[in-house]
Amino acid sequence: MAEIVGIALEDMQIGQSAEAARVVVEADLEQFAKVSGDYNPVHMDEEYARSTPFRGRIVHGALVASHISGVLGNQLPGPGAIFLALNMRFFQPVRIGDEVLTKVTVKDIDIKARRLVMDCVCTVDGKVAMQAEAEVMVRKRRRKPVE
Repeated sequence: MAEIVGIALEDMQIGQSAEAARVVVEADLEQFAKVSGDYNPVHMDEEYARSTPFRGRIVHGALVASHISGVLGNQLPGPGAIFLALNMRFFQPVRIGDEVLTKVTVKDIDIKARRLVMDCVCTVDGKVAMQAEAEVMVRKRRRKPVE
């Protein structure tokens, strides 16, 4: 079986980035509520949500944040990366049917600690819905055995 690994820490560069777009659908909210246990009616009940300042249902914030995990784990740094911390702030709600563009950018590299600090932003129609800073552990390049 072939080994699948992401980008090695030594090959990362400050400013390096990756992004992915995903449309949020009803099934995403249903599955997220089931997995997380978060059935807050602002996410699940349109009638209730219309009575809130949001005037309709909004996507779980943690579901939006999970898009960051997808980019980190699949693209940059990719397979093998370990998500250690996430500090996030929300600026506008995400709604069912919105296309969320998630971009992660390398902000800092600590070779000794095997850590990256990543700037992360999720936008909808060019407007920032969420900004975050993530700390990620990344593997170092493997040394080839001496023959």
